[in-house]
Amino acid sequence: MATSKSSPKSSSSDSGAGFSDKEKAAMKQRAAELKEEKAKKSGRSKKDPLQDCLDAIAAMEPEDRAIAERLHEVITTAAPDLAPKTWYGFPSYAKDGKVLVFFQPAHKFDTRYGTQFTPIDNGSIYYTPNADSVLAAQLALDAADAAGESLYF
Repeated sequence: MATSKSSPKSSSSDSGAGFSDKEKAAMKQRAAELKEEKAKKSGRSKKDPLQDCLDAIAAMEPEDRAIAERLHEVITTAAPDLAPKTWYGFPSYAKDGKVLVFFQPAHKFDTRYGTQFTPIDNGSIYYTPNADSVLAAQLALDAADAAGESLYF
């Protein structure tokens, strides 16, 4: 008797013909965020962007959550003028409504490392971190003074 095996991946994620299921979910998340932002501007929103950010952090895998919690603490302390929110479901921090940095957890797109402190303005979005950048982020989170009292991310 022949048995058929079903692949856990969708055909769209392997064929390159469309968006993966994870990409589709991220787009749906962003659409919901945009809808919520519009409701907030019109005064109809009762959601708290800070709570959304904290909920996104709480939903992460333990390794990513530990990093995201520490990043949240560092960012909100060092740059209190940045507003916590979510962006494509990721914890992010914005100024005047524009996202400046976000944290993409490693498990979200099956990468080895999470993307820490991704600056949006300078075009370096989606660079894959390497071991050196992970070490630098860990030193920064551990309050090492590797930059001679400069604040860096």
